[in-house]
Amino acid sequence: MDSLATGFAPVGCAQPKVLVLGSLPGLASIKVQQYYGHPRNQFWPIIEAITGEQHDTYIDHVASLDHYGIMLWDVVHSAHRQGSLDSNIERPGLRVNDFSFVVNSTCLELIAFNGAAAEKLFKSHVLDAGSLKGLMSDQLPTQLPAMLRMPSTSPANASQSFEQKLSKWKLLSRYVQTA
Repeated sequence: MDSLATGFAPVGCAQPKVLVLGSLPGLASIKVQQYYGHPRNQFWPIIEAITGEQHDTYIDHVASLDHYGIMLWDVVHSAHRQGSLDSNIERPGLRVNDFSFVVNSTCLELIAFNGAAAEKLFKSHVLDAGSLKGLMSDQLPTQLPAMLRMPSTSPANASQSFEQKLSKWKLLSRYVQTA
């Protein structure tokens, strides 16, 4: 039986240079109320490798995101889904988060998708012909931030090693604040 999965509020930097978008938290993350809370998810080790900082607690991980100008969020606010797989997210009743802040952001340079599902959901449910749905043409920015799909850090993505994933995720280092 499927259940309604509801995501979290964004964490990290309130005025980000980089917005990292997942699809919708999995059951392990929802249970602990933490982004990438599954013990085998490689997101936090990848961020540690990029920043060169190691953290023991979720609170410290989130504080590190703020320091480096990264906001972490999901495309989907809520949806019915059986289990944790993105492929099980049901489209009927799916609600996306409000991304209108992208229009007013003066510092957002990159939207990085944590996997193909996040990118597909964003482009099909948030973007409409290159602009943000629900906004009048005179409200749109002259240019949207760059968008990159990164390999999913989920344990379900076993086709790539940690090193292969990290080599692609290191592209974030071009955008993150270092001071």
